[in-house]
Amino acid sequence: MSRKKILIVSGEPSGDLHGANLVKDLKSLDHGLSFYGIGGDLSKASGVEIVYDITDLALVGVIEVLKNLSAVKAAHDKLIAKIDADRPDAAILVDYPGFNLRLAKELWKRSIPVIYYISPQVWAWGHQRVHLIKKYVRKMVVFFKFEEKLYKRYGIDAECVGHPLIDTVKATAPRKDVLKKYNLSENRKTIALLPGSRKSEVGIFLPVMADAANIISQKLGGAQFLVSKHPSRDRRLYENAFRGASFDYRLVEGDLHNIVAASDFAVVASGTATLETAILETPHVIIYKANLITYSLYRMVVRTPFLGIVNIIAGKEVVPEFLQFNMTAENIATHVLGIISDDKKLAGIREKLHTVRSSLGAPGASLRAARSILPLLQ
Repeated sequence: MSRKKILIVSGEPSGDLHGANLVKDLKSLDHGLSFYGIGGDLSKASGVEIVYDITDLALVGVIEVLKNLSAVKAAHDKLIAKIDADRPDAAILVDYPGFNLRLAKELWKRSIPVIYYISPQVWAWGHQRVHLIKKYVRKMVVFFKFEEKLYKRYGIDAECVGHPLIDTVKATAPRKDVLKKYNLSENRKTIALLPGSRKSEVGIFLPVMADAANIISQKLGGAQFLVSKHPSRDRRLYENAFRGASFDYRLVEGDLHNIVAASDFAVVASGTATLETAILETPHVIIYKANLITYSLYRMVVRTPFLGIVNIIAGKEVVPEFLQFNMTAENIATHVLGIISDDKKLAGIREKLHTVRSSLGAPGASLRAARSILPLLQ
């Protein structure tokens, strides 16, 4: 057994989830490994010594990052001090490229080998970061085949292990039981509303979803809605958005996969939930709106016509995206109403989503990642 000390850095909730699972799988293969770094509750529960908690680091958008530069710098400086005082044998950096690519340079200066888990979106933001990765990163362990091909084209050691969500995203109850649990009818059209996890996202997206739901309910008699509440968000944030709502809805906490699988359609804020919805093969639309400066910069540098990873994987529009100025209640409602009562259209979307799901690989991605990474740690 090795006695290796590994640095792991996960700056966002999704990275915390995948990083924590990776740590568990690495420990199952080598009980001598110990970990410290940046993460959240899941990383901590997996046995990572937390140097800096991710609470102040899960930031989206240029303005949000600029407003919190002091927190980002404090995390960076504290981590570098820890690295210099307690040198790790290797480092695993999980997504979060704005922070982690800068950190990779510092690790490279100290001759600490770097493994990058979950690729930065170099295919969306341009390939200039590929050159940084080639210089500072020993190996890329990625979720998608197109990412592996991209890195190998630049001579970078990369391996696609598939997506870990295949293991975790599944319904645990049949549709009829889910609807019965929330006192909803099997014979009415059911629409899931997924406004995201961050407080700022919920505050922006949920009122638009509520307005769209009102329109749908008025024009589609009997429609019912399941609203996903994030466990860390205050219930009042959701209730305020739905004050005066004329549609039939249930606010549900902690049962995301079941309510999505039980729904005929979903309206989903861009993020991990879009891929989860695709894996469950539920037809949906993607919505997103950012600070105007952030969005303007995004449009200037982005190299892909799509925001949603579902469409990026497919290389075409599988589900519509209503972004920024197009993210209106009227646009969303019109699209939903044009599809939800057409069984042929719904079946066609499900077939395309099944193809996307199939491209994500077989179960066991996290363990495959651990087996890929372990030789570099030893």
